[in-house]
Amino acid sequence: MNIRKTRTIAYNLLRTIILALFFMFAILPLFWIFITSLKSGEELYALPIVYWPKNPSFAAYERLFTYSNFKQYFINSMSVTLVSSTVAMALSVMGGFALSRFRRRKLQAGLEILMYFTQTVPSFMIMLPLFMYFSKFKLVDNLPILATIYVATVIAFSTLMSRSFFDRIPVSLEEAAKIDGCNLFQSIIYVVLPLTLPGIAAIFCFAFVNIWNELFIAVMMINKSSRYTIPVALNSFISKAGVSWDLMSAGIVVSLLPTMLIFGIGQKYIVAGLTEGGVKG
Repeated sequence: MNIRKTRTIAYNLLRTIILALFFMFAILPLFWIFITSLKSGEELYALPIVYWPKNPSFAAYERLFTYSNFKQYFINSMSVTLVSSTVAMALSVMGGFALSRFRRRKLQAGLEILMYFTQTVPSFMIMLPLFMYFSKFKLVDNLPILATIYVATVIAFSTLMSRSFFDRIPVSLEEAAKIDGCNLFQSIIYVVLPLTLPGIAAIFCFAFVNIWNELFIAVMMINKSSRYTIPVALNSFISKAGVSWDLMSAGIVVSLLPTMLIFGIGQKYIVAGLTEGGVKG
């Protein structure tokens, strides 16, 4: 009994130490970025390295929103991300339901393989054709077009995620709803969708994070500074003269806030959705 108790204590202690180390390695880069955003110009390049600023200042954040038009970049990113994430979520839910209830298995398997294949194509391979196509019709520097491209990039994987959630909903529930007088649309709205809300939240968060952090397509499609998204704006802080580390760090901290808020609010639903989608009964 004592040996078993000792082993349990040792296991819990080892697990705690491993998790603590993992947390430290995960949080250290974020902590260093935040500290860098509070340093003065001299402390940024001082040797030996200044690990904590003597006089922490939010001057970098003030300059970020005063001189770099970062407020407009934030609005651009938020509008593009919210619109494209919502549209991708809605379309993937409809597509996932169709795939889950599709009766022609061979055609269903072919569609799923095609969707999986789209995830194996690197984004840089489609950048040049996309740019040539949209520039031909003078659709570059267009945020709605950028949002449309983002929808296309995330919808395949989102649809596969959605299908896995609908597979866990018994068809008998829809049949019972039809017996009670519901048509197909009503059975989906009042029976199926409420049971898949955690999965829908997970899909939205997946799309939001991927679109919010996307850089390469945005750099290619957006040239006017007034239409920059946050990743493009952060990339513009890198110039031949060097890197504005204080502005870069402040911009990164600000850009992390929406994703932290999304995961903070929807953490319970995200975990439940990913768990339900990952286990097939």
